[in-house]
Amino acid sequence: MNRRTVYVALLSVAASVTAMASPAAAEKHGGVLRIQHMDTPPSPSIHEEATVSVAVPFMAVFNNLVIYDQHVARNSFESIVPDLATSWSWNADGTRLAFKLRQGVKWHDGKPFTAQDVRCTFELLLGAGEQKLRRNPRSAWYTNVEKVTADGDFDVTFHVRHRQPSLLALLASGYTPIYPCHVSPAEMRRKPIGTGPFRFVELKMNEGVKLTKNTDYWKPGRPFLDGIEYTIIPDRSTRMLAFISGRFDMTFPTDVTVPLLANIRKDAPQAQCTMRASGVSTNLIVNRDVAPFDDPRIRRAMALALDRQSFIDILSEGKNAMGGTMLPPPDGVWGLPPEMLKTIVGYGDVAKNREAARALMAQAGYGPDKRLKIKVSTRNIATFRDPAVILIDQLRHIWIDGELEIIDTAVYYNRVFKKDYTVALNLSGAAVDDPDQNLFENYACGSLRNYNNYCDAEMTKLFEAQSRETDFKKRQQMVWDIDRKLQEDIARPIIFHGTAAGCWQPHVKGVTLMVNSIYNGWRFEDVWLDK
Repeated sequence: MNRRTVYVALLSVAASVTAMASPAAAEKHGGVLRIQHMDTPPSPSIHEEATVSVAVPFMAVFNNLVIYDQHVARNSFESIVPDLATSWSWNADGTRLAFKLRQGVKWHDGKPFTAQDVRCTFELLLGAGEQKLRRNPRSAWYTNVEKVTADGDFDVTFHVRHRQPSLLALLASGYTPIYPCHVSPAEMRRKPIGTGPFRFVELKMNEGVKLTKNTDYWKPGRPFLDGIEYTIIPDRSTRMLAFISGRFDMTFPTDVTVPLLANIRKDAPQAQCTMRASGVSTNLIVNRDVAPFDDPRIRRAMALALDRQSFIDILSEGKNAMGGTMLPPPDGVWGLPPEMLKTIVGYGDVAKNREAARALMAQAGYGPDKRLKIKVSTRNIATFRDPAVILIDQLRHIWIDGELEIIDTAVYYNRVFKKDYTVALNLSGAAVDDPDQNLFENYACGSLRNYNNYCDAEMTKLFEAQSRETDFKKRQQMVWDIDRKLQEDIARPIIFHGTAAGCWQPHVKGVTLMVNSIYNGWRFEDVWLDK
């Protein structure tokens, strides 16, 4: 079955899928999986945070309605399978998505899971209930959802304003867990309660995260592990040495760069590693409400100063990919084709681009004798810091002198949410490879994760039109046109799309490190230790 056939089928055919496949080899129960972590998660509440530092360690605490099959390496519509839902169906005009829910599921505190929990979760995300999230980074995902109703103890319906093929993909993301009605958002930030294979034990600042086996998990025999421990080690070189020495079972899933992978293969040849697209773009965000960056000439000059290939060559030895806002092919379905990308402003001849950039800077009153001094803010982890240093070096070519400002994770996201920055080197993870996630979350007017306040009402209409389109080829062309316009508007200049590796010791079995997004495959319920 081709992609388009599956895409359309998901709109109109009831889905009922058998249980996930079991690992082929003989599983061994017991043991604690030891994984590295790069920094302290701001909180355990996935719905209130915007970073993979939260999604990776805490996804195992929860379940979704549907999920990407974690035994399949590539996320796609074809790999969406039941989780807390057992089946789903659309009505004829695509405005109702009904789910049958799994019975006999218990929350970690022993209370039963019902359709009311699904309703409560989406009232939080829609801002429609009495309780409120402290912040709601992905509220833009659900602007098309009018309401969610519980139609019985184990039946729930999503009422949407217009047909939206991608809704299932959004629900399958690791960022879409179901929360319990009876636990407040404040408590979920301190001691989350889920239905997942592992229970929360503790989160200690600058130390780590501990999870323990849910002995009453609704999947018989799962999980195999007794627990998972994430240890926070801020320095990446130290993390790599600790993994090579055998102190840890796994690296953080996207921690290993191309040069570091070569070191691991030399010093720990027994390690199992996969290099793949991370679903994360490195981008330049500029606070366009603050002078002088309210001048579009300066923003355009900064975009024209970028030598994207240099970033790619220096940081990944050529493995990272150039692209627009959507993940480029072949890893991405919706990304601009290379021949189209070459025609977009800022992606051509670097010398000519920088000459044009200097002309714009001169028009704005700057030059070799009057340089623009700025702070370039970024998060205090290597994947942010390293490209920020290159960015500062490249901006010097157009008379902009940057000073690097390093910010810890919890503070960094508060700052960019509040637009408390001028220029920043940022990474944006695509929770699913679908335009509705990326366009509405990062570019729609008023979205919390639209960090630089790009707002164009006509573009928002185009976002909504592509979301309604049911023909795959037509929608793809619409998305390409939108992506081109975003790049030409200098909405959020994309520098490159990342490629990264994750590694694990040979005694760790049942691991699949997924392609297209790092946010959708970290339950670890089918992983076991063979030692």
